[in-house]
Amino acid sequence: TGERPYKCKECEKTFSRASSLLAHHKTHMKKKIFSCTMCRKNFSGNTALLQHQRVHTDERPCR
Repeated sequence: TGERPYKCKECEKTFSRASSLLAHHKTHMKKKIFSCTMCRKNFSGNTALLQHQRVHTDERPCR
């Protein structure tokens, strides 16, 4: 139905499932040691950094 009743208290993102909110919450607890060389945005894992870097190469639209 598109409902997203679970809201992160740290960043205001919303989720449809409590388990998704819990997984997201862990991202706030990790150290963000991977940094994008294009915009200096930081990530907790290399996979997230590589996915983000696609916004700079036109492989996917920026959100």
